[in-house]
Amino acid sequence: MALSWNEIKDRALRFTKEWEGETRERAEKDSFWNDFFNVFGISRRRLATFEEPVKKLNNQQGFIDLFWKGTLLVEHKSKGKNLDAAFEQATDYFHGIKEHELPKYVLVSDFEYFKLYDLDEKKDYDFHLSEFHKNIKLFGFIAGYQKRSFKEEDEVNIAAAELMGKLYDQLKDSGYSGHSLEVYLVRLLFCLFADDTGIFEKDTFKELIEIKSGEDGSNLGGLLAQFFQVLNTPRDKRMSSLDEHLAAFPYVNGKLFEEFLPIPAFNFRMREILLLCSALNWGKISPAIFGSMFQSVMDPVERRNLGAHYTSEKNILKLIRPLILDELREEFEKLKGNKNKLREFHQRLGKLKFLDPACGCGNFLIITYRELRLLELDVLKEIYGAQQAIGIQEIMSIDVDQFYGIEYDEFPARIAEVALWLMDHQMNLRISEEFGQYYARLPLNKSAKIVHGNALRINWEDVVPKEELSYILGNPPFVGSKYQTYEQRKDLAFVFSEVKNTGVLDYVSAWYFLATSFIQDSKVKCAFVSTNSITQGEQVGILWDEILKRNVEIFFAHQTFHWNNEARGNAAVYCVIIGFGVGNYSKKKLFQYDDIKGDPHLLYVRNINPYLVDGPSLVIKSRSTPICNVPEIGIGNKPIDGGFYLYTQDKLDAFVSKYPKSKEFFRPWFGATEFLYNEKRWVLWLGNMSPRELKKHPEILEIVEEVRKFRLKSTSKPTQKLATIPTRFHVENFPDKEYLLIPKVTSERRTYSPIGFMSPENVSSDLVFISSDSEIFHFGILSSMMHMIWLRYTCGRLEGRLRYSKGIVYNNFPWPKNPSEKNKKLVEEKSQKVLDTRAKYPESCLADLYDPLVMPPDLVKAHQELDKAVDLCYRPQAFNSEMARIEYLFELYEEYLAPLMGKKKK
Repeated sequence: MALSWNEIKDRALRFTKEWEGETRERAEKDSFWNDFFNVFGISRRRLATFEEPVKKLNNQQGFIDLFWKGTLLVEHKSKGKNLDAAFEQATDYFHGIKEHELPKYVLVSDFEYFKLYDLDEKKDYDFHLSEFHKNIKLFGFIAGYQKRSFKEEDEVNIAAAELMGKLYDQLKDSGYSGHSLEVYLVRLLFCLFADDTGIFEKDTFKELIEIKSGEDGSNLGGLLAQFFQVLNTPRDKRMSSLDEHLAAFPYVNGKLFEEFLPIPAFNFRMREILLLCSALNWGKISPAIFGSMFQSVMDPVERRNLGAHYTSEKNILKLIRPLILDELREEFEKLKGNKNKLREFHQRLGKLKFLDPACGCGNFLIITYRELRLLELDVLKEIYGAQQAIGIQEIMSIDVDQFYGIEYDEFPARIAEVALWLMDHQMNLRISEEFGQYYARLPLNKSAKIVHGNALRINWEDVVPKEELSYILGNPPFVGSKYQTYEQRKDLAFVFSEVKNTGVLDYVSAWYFLATSFIQDSKVKCAFVSTNSITQGEQVGILWDEILKRNVEIFFAHQTFHWNNEARGNAAVYCVIIGFGVGNYSKKKLFQYDDIKGDPHLLYVRNINPYLVDGPSLVIKSRSTPICNVPEIGIGNKPIDGGFYLYTQDKLDAFVSKYPKSKEFFRPWFGATEFLYNEKRWVLWLGNMSPRELKKHPEILEIVEEVRKFRLKSTSKPTQKLATIPTRFHVENFPDKEYLLIPKVTSERRTYSPIGFMSPENVSSDLVFISSDSEIFHFGILSSMMHMIWLRYTCGRLEGRLRYSKGIVYNNFPWPKNPSEKNKKLVEEKSQKVLDTRAKYPESCLADLYDPLVMPPDLVKAHQELDKAVDLCYRPQAFNSEMARIEYLFELYEEYLAPLMGKKKK
């Protein structure tokens, strides 16, 4: 058991007094370092050797003054000698040291001064012998204490996961696999961590492997099997003849080592990898980050992007702070100074319960647990002050059994349980530091309840009773409707059995729906991370309509941001975070991002609707006709021709040069790409040709035959039927006058989505919307910032790009209410100016003209003038922000919708 910091400090003071004034390196240095280790209650003989022989860089024989393999190298000099030179001498020894034995720290001293080099952190510290007691915590690695800074991403996590991946491969290749291998690796994870953090006496697990197993590894499997059995046996139940080294290990319990596992056959390489693992500083590893990375060792493909899929602590805190911590911290600040109230508050903290119904390796639970324990520590400091003689175990209230999870795969579920224990121990060390006495929660009598199962099929009440639960949180799977497996589609159908049109929903929507149903008649608060698609397009009308019916309110939300981490193989998606519960919430927090890759700013708002806007709680459903009295739009032409009627410029030139008379049957073809990038494509249109005329062109008849064959081979019956009229398109839309064209998809980077007028000889594809009745006033409104903001908030997304729709975006757009003729004319004038400015750049395509990096200043100005004109059609006051625009549009939409809903009810 590690000494308390108070006792270590007392020993440090006695050490200083005994050794002040000593100068004789050769005569006394060994005694000096024996006494130094004794300060920490550690026997130097067990850990470190004097005069360790080693080959230096120049291949000459050297001797290390004191060497603790894998941890500490000491170079000692006579009083007054140069300590920087001593450090250089120490690093010369590295050449002859095995990789897994390289030290993490170098310490040089001349009796009077110490200089400690932390090689991992690349920091050094120097102090006088008289200041040893003040700097004692720099040597926490000797005592079994590890200071943890909770870095967001740390290379040691990746190095550890890579090594464990190699060990996994070796074991699996040897025939050791499946459930046994998974449990075995989780056990090793616990032991490696325990070896560096005071659960075990420092490096005893490493020594067990190094000393008790042969270099060829042949007896290592049996040794570890016995070792696991020892960890699962109380000390008073162990055999008296047990090996002394094994007998020194504590009783762990927690059922971690309970199951009997087959004994793997280790070899030299496996043993070497395990020794390299034990040489890492596992005290620096974050259980939250490492859990997900540890899971990735099971998949060699995933392992190539180690760190790509775990969730950074920064992003986890974006959820748990507004859901849990902010409120608790505020209450704590109010209660400071009132010890009785603080004690009541502390007891309530110990009764909170948390459920992550898609917990993976437990990242969200682990960080929540850590932050709750840090809050508890602040509460205890406030209650007990500087009191040192306190039984730590008697004053702590929070434990891992307050945490629950559901996980589809068994391996991450087991990792989550162990990772919570590891975080628990890190926090016990933290409280040990604060109150001056060492505390380790052994044996492990309590554990988190992580259920291995399908969260969409099991009853959450069987995991944790609703009346006991406080919070539901997590990061459920992001799987779009088009990418779901057959089983996932069945899961969604099961969850939404009584809801229509759910085939377009993302997989994550099932967790929102189940959580909403679960928390009815309770005070449970929820928050999930999800892709922003569930707050856009047609999903909103389906999912959130059902949620809002159940008296649910959103009380905090992060608008769209880039969900990523700093690790290699960085994986990022566009995400939102939504906190919700049943009832009325007066104080609502909306986090907005001016830069989706940056930090948010916080707004306190009246209401947060499903589009994550301060506006009325409504959903926009697909409509067949516009909500306002404006021209309708429809898709362009849809040939379903197998590509036989479509021609690039080169293909057309080659065909026409061979068959000159065919030129009259080709017309310019415009989809979104052709419109935006000036790409030349042509379509063969034969719909108006008589049979007699067609017979004159056998080369064209061959093409018609290919189209007919293509349609007949289709598995779609409507397409097969279309084969009877192979010269016609599935959808035909040929305006006989100038028409307006709107691309279906546009880049999210553009400030404005470019649209334009087309002459009737141009044929538009089904990748655009067209309207033959729209005039320049309509062009102006649809080209304005008002419409662009509406598009951004209501449209669906295609890989981040904005996807325009007729039923959701256009037909629900709130056009200005009765604008004056003066304002309408101004819009028309400014619209024409936009078109005229575009025409000044005939060599530039629309995609370039509307690229925000190179958009011409005069075109920017023309659009800004148009925006002002359009704004006047809505109201006299200027809109000073994007949020002001969308809030106004939602209110106007609600006004337009009210009479329509009234008619529907009648």
